[in-house]
Amino acid sequence: TSVVIKSIYHLLFIYIGEDFESSLLSFEKLDRASPDLWPEQLPGVSEFAASFKNPITNSPPKWMAELESEDIEMLKELGSLTTANLMEKVKGLQNLAYQLGLEESREMTRGKFLNILERPKK
Repeated sequence: TSVVIKSIYHLLFIYIGEDFESSLLSFEKLDRASPDLWPEQLPGVSEFAASFKNPITNSPPKWMAELESEDIEMLKELGSLTTANLMEKVKGLQNLAYQLGLEESREMTRGKFLNILERPKK
């Protein structure tokens, strides 16, 4: 099939001439400095990118300052997992969330039947 395509292109080139290739060129000049033509796609990205132009310091980022050592260890553990292992971990968390939802539903139904959640009458 590639031979057929090359043959068709060659015949077009001979039939139309060199004007065919030159007609495909675009000489339009776009000014990328214009904010109207090139608006910021995601708000805040420019400021975020500018923050990385500063020299690297040894202080941890703000989001890491609030983490405890257990959280950092969990992040390291999750970061070392393969894609398959990470997917297993996510599925396990989904199953756990589902089981907790079922248990909560049972306890709420139990509370309803025992009238635990009813407001006292004045």
